[in-house]
Amino acid sequence: MLLPWLILIPFIGGFLCWQTERFGVKMPRWIALITMGLTLALGLQLWLQGGYSLTQSAGIPQWQSEFILPWIPRFGITIHLAIDGLSLLMVVLTGLLGVLAVLCSWREIEKYQGFFHLNLMWILGGVIGVFLAIDMFLFFFFWEMMLVPMYFLIALWGHKASDGKTRITAATKFFIYTQASGLVMLIAILALVFVHHNATGTWTFNYEDLLKTPMSHGVEYLLMLGFFIAFAVKMPVVPLHGWLPDAHSQAPTAGSVDLAGILLKTAAYGLLRFALPLFPNASAEFAPIAMWLGVIGIFYGAWMAFTQYDIKRLIAYTSVSHMGFVLIAIYTGSQLAYQGAVIQMIAHGLSAAGLFILCGQLYERLHTRDMRMMGGLWSKIKWLPALSMFFAVATLGMPGTGNFVGEFMILFGSFKVVPVITVISTFGLVFASVYSLAMLHRAYFGKAKSEIAAQELPGMSLRELFIILLLVVLLVLLGFFPQPILDTSHSAMGNIQQWFVNSVSTTRP
Repeated sequence: MLLPWLILIPFIGGFLCWQTERFGVKMPRWIALITMGLTLALGLQLWLQGGYSLTQSAGIPQWQSEFILPWIPRFGITIHLAIDGLSLLMVVLTGLLGVLAVLCSWREIEKYQGFFHLNLMWILGGVIGVFLAIDMFLFFFFWEMMLVPMYFLIALWGHKASDGKTRITAATKFFIYTQASGLVMLIAILALVFVHHNATGTWTFNYEDLLKTPMSHGVEYLLMLGFFIAFAVKMPVVPLHGWLPDAHSQAPTAGSVDLAGILLKTAAYGLLRFALPLFPNASAEFAPIAMWLGVIGIFYGAWMAFTQYDIKRLIAYTSVSHMGFVLIAIYTGSQLAYQGAVIQMIAHGLSAAGLFILCGQLYERLHTRDMRMMGGLWSKIKWLPALSMFFAVATLGMPGTGNFVGEFMILFGSFKVVPVITVISTFGLVFASVYSLAMLHRAYFGKAKSEIAAQELPGMSLRELFIILLLVVLLVLLGFFPQPILDTSHSAMGNIQQWFVNSVSTTRP
């Protein structure tokens, strides 16, 4: 019975935040913090109960816990929630970053506190629903449910220096990209259900039943593309990334933490959970194209990051680059690469969240994100530049951080399968060092601008230090002790790999 509460608590908490704003601006903050703290605690409780290192069994899903409730029996639609090692790790990551999103927006949000936290909580509730839903109709319901609150988050509480039209344009672009691609996936889901009904005479949206659907090669390929397009937009995969830089640059800090740390991971999760197992042969045939798209994303994201002067847009493009490694790993068919992708998703969520939070703290002091207006900040703000350097080098894959473990496992696991793609993508790490060092040099070193040199800039508060140091500790722990994550994800990744590998092995370039 814990699974539905993981979803209900954020929705109930968000509604309470909205209704209690009349009693004071602090009330919604505390309710939101308690809500996400409770959600995180439930996720950790499920983790402590164990049972995730189950014996893998030829791709058959093995759930540690399930919840099933009839919803629309006429069409075989149920409220079917289930959790395994992969979804558990994503739920815990969502709870953790949800807590930090509330904390980092503690002083940033000045208007409509209750409505802001309503949208924030409902985004997080929708994300958890995506990670737990096994009924395809329910999965799509939660997938689309995240969009409207994120639209409001960007449009109403976006970048303070932008006018309302700019924020609304960025929010609308995000909504159109994700809504249009979501409709493509809905068509693919309905088509899959019809194909299954024609083959079996039974209506069902149950994932486990749809796994066994017989279909022709052409139909399978088209349906796979419907899923891939939706996930590629959210990931995002070049050239479907156009919404991301604007959304990040206009979103409040909490919105950027959710976007980079959590929402992008729903796409990678969707590929692993649904696209590959439901359409293994078509995915195997499409794998070379997907991996080359990952390579393009690595280099394109790195180059675009280097050319940016807005520090937040720079960080946004780094996500395009890093998720390229995850895309390559997903289509290799290597269990080592799969587990590396899980580590990389968690590490990227932590490091990207840290960079966006530090960016928000920097903006609060300087009231600009233009690195041409910065420089010489190393001696002006205590702690913040040094912590920014840590997260910048962590994104490079510095040994001792979780990013290194994830990227090493992805490259090591991929090399045996696709050596050429692996070697080429490795050079992306060199480009990553270029944009990271450029960011540090432009913002924190060099000669201070006259406006900044004349200012007395406050150091980091205890709240700000707590948020960032917690992320530092978690990244280092993940770098030195990744085994708990590997143990938890081993069975789930092994099942997916066994379901997919036979098809992949026959369609390599």
